[in-house]
Amino acid sequence: MRSKLIAGNWKMNTSWEEAKSLFNSVNEFPSNNKSMAVCVPACYLAGLCPAHPNLSVFAQDCSAHEKGAFTGEISAAMLASLGVKGSLVGHSERRQYHNETSELLKRKVDQLLANKLTAIYCIGETLEERNNELHFATVTKQIEEVIGHLSSTQMKNIVIAYEPVWAIGTGVTASNDQAQEMHAHIRSFLKTTFGEVANDIQILYGGSMNAANAQALLACEDVDGGLIGGASLKVADFEFIYNA
Repeated sequence: MRSKLIAGNWKMNTSWEEAKSLFNSVNEFPSNNKSMAVCVPACYLAGLCPAHPNLSVFAQDCSAHEKGAFTGEISAAMLASLGVKGSLVGHSERRQYHNETSELLKRKVDQLLANKLTAIYCIGETLEERNNELHFATVTKQIEEVIGHLSSTQMKNIVIAYEPVWAIGTGVTASNDQAQEMHAHIRSFLKTTFGEVANDIQILYGGSMNAANAQALLACEDVDGGLIGGASLKVADFEFIYNA
């Protein structure tokens, strides 16, 4: 049976003092039947690792290169040396603002897996794609192009985060039926591509999950947790979601 994962994405927020305070508060949440993670700014990774068993620390991005003259880049090997659990890959903001392509994201995933780290791979459609009924085709293509080459064994270190682009930071959330429908589609495609291992792959919902809607979304059969943005910066809200 798949466990639930609640992952907070802090994005480019918090001072170092704020980050330590937020991290310490989250680290003190009483354990329940869910796993918990925080994806923190790169400059805070060394100061926050390793976490206690109840909490994993993830990066928000990593380099597609193994090592070398790539100023400003942070390799998967560097992340592993700090005790980081893994990294986000392909968040919609990286795709939009940094023009990240499927080929680049594929290389990032490969680097993470080569260093025995977990990739939280983000996929999702724009509002235009959904309105034109291209949402299923869009996420299927994103899976095929970036992780379709992996083996079933490698897929054990992949978490999928479905984040409808039209619901990120907008306050708009996919309905429970929309979320379940897409998560079921993703799992069905994963099963066709990778076999029975798809039953164990966590698929998170990442479109403005908050304290008000978390319980209903997490009750959906194929929603295995959440990738939480703004609400992860509020201790009370994040704890409520974790306990939902």
